[in-house]
Amino acid sequence: MSQSNHGGAQLAEAVKRAYALGQDDYHLEPMVLTENGAPVGRIQDNDAVIFCCRRGEREIELTEMFTDKDFNAVDIHKLNNLHFSILTLYHDKFKNLPIAFAPEHVTQPLAQVLSEAGKTQLHCAESEKFAHVTFFFNGGENNPFPGEDDICIPSPKGIDFDQQPELSLPKVTDTLTEALGKYDFIVTNFANGDVIGHTQNTAAKLEACAHVSRALDKVVNDALSKGYVVAVTADHGNIEKLYTPAGKPDGAHTTNLVAFVMMDPADPTPIKLHDGALSDVAPTVLDVMGIPQPAVMTGKSLAEGHNWGKDRKMLLIICDGWGLGSGDEGDAIHISDTPYWDSLLANQSWSKLHASGEHVGLGAGKAGNSEAGHSNLGAGRCVMQDDVRLDAAVKDGSFQRNPVFLEAVDHVKKNGSSLHLLAYLTYKSSHGCIDYPLSICQMAKEQGLPQVYFHIIFDGRSTEPGSAPTLLTELDQRLDQIGLGLVVDGAGRGVVLDRDKNYDKVKRGYDAMVDGVGTLYS
Repeated sequence: MSQSNHGGAQLAEAVKRAYALGQDDYHLEPMVLTENGAPVGRIQDNDAVIFCCRRGEREIELTEMFTDKDFNAVDIHKLNNLHFSILTLYHDKFKNLPIAFAPEHVTQPLAQVLSEAGKTQLHCAESEKFAHVTFFFNGGENNPFPGEDDICIPSPKGIDFDQQPELSLPKVTDTLTEALGKYDFIVTNFANGDVIGHTQNTAAKLEACAHVSRALDKVVNDALSKGYVVAVTADHGNIEKLYTPAGKPDGAHTTNLVAFVMMDPADPTPIKLHDGALSDVAPTVLDVMGIPQPAVMTGKSLAEGHNWGKDRKMLLIICDGWGLGSGDEGDAIHISDTPYWDSLLANQSWSKLHASGEHVGLGAGKAGNSEAGHSNLGAGRCVMQDDVRLDAAVKDGSFQRNPVFLEAVDHVKKNGSSLHLLAYLTYKSSHGCIDYPLSICQMAKEQGLPQVYFHIIFDGRSTEPGSAPTLLTELDQRLDQIGLGLVVDGAGRGVVLDRDKNYDKVKRGYDAMVDGVGTLYS
């Protein structure tokens, strides 16, 4: 390990070799540091691990592997007396784990209010976005409310998503048309704008936009024919922006506004809609359906003053990652074959909604994301996001004093073992920030730990394509300033942070961290 005392430079070189083989940051296969031919810094019995990601749905499977004594989805080397801490509550099944930042519970989300009013509802999406129309939309509740049915359509497996830009949208569409007329309220997510928007494949993005437009045509018109009031909106922007300022393919979320389109088959006159934010959507649903808005919902109906009549049903379609773009050749939605979407903006009532920054409980100027978007859509108020709370804790120093982190350090001291940090290599993703493990590393230094091991998760979405070596160099410099920490392996988010029960993929990341299985480098 002559290149660096902290391992970042070595991993950077391994990443460059992986690039040469055609891998990208998102799909990087596990790489493992060795010394004298043997893997370094493996997670072992009696060790402590802190999972330094903050979001939820992508962190579940790896957490299961480390913590579920009965886990048997794939064969893994299970560890004894492992102290495993999580940054935030990823799922109710982990509520007994040490949780550094307990969730702020959302009371009376839309789904609960509808349930208590005796309304039936359907929440439907493909698996890539299923958690967003259930867990996040329902205020962090994993179980459906009375009268709520949830349908998850499996997303494609075994392929890169840009090879199938339609994803499972045809099946989602068919499921919705079968359900229309059976429920008082239906919410669905069209995943293509975000999932395909994150790729670097421009042709696939244009095709994805066309699929969304055709699905809207079918579902909206069927709903209108059955008397549903229909609203079409988005959780944040993404696919509309094809290129970075440098002219490279852009796969990141945007801060663009999103459209809110509304149609009432019972009244063809234009609906007067005001601009607002995602938090105004749930109050609008309640307004349409004639249900009193609870006081905790601080949003306002976007269609105040419209006479909806009685016993109305409503369909809410959330086009994931579907922002209002520049309207030029760099705008995928604008240049794609999207005649029905174009007709909605030309002929129907619509307004503009804020879907980023402080409007959805994120930091100023931060792009929106699916978690923040759906939590605000379902809550009917601005929901403070975890990154704001955590960033504030890092800034004021309370992060390093968190009792959960101190407990992990105590476990290491008591057992004469090692501390491991599962570290997300980015500064701006909704899943995490490298500042979190670095802050813990500083605390560990002050607590006298001799070594802390970093297990890197590469982003490949919120970061610039090909930026991992540069970010690793910066990480090396910051570890050198602390005087502690060793980067010992790395794998792409697409491998380690799965959310579609592809346990065989996640196992590759687990096996690298525990058994040193992967591409070896020194």
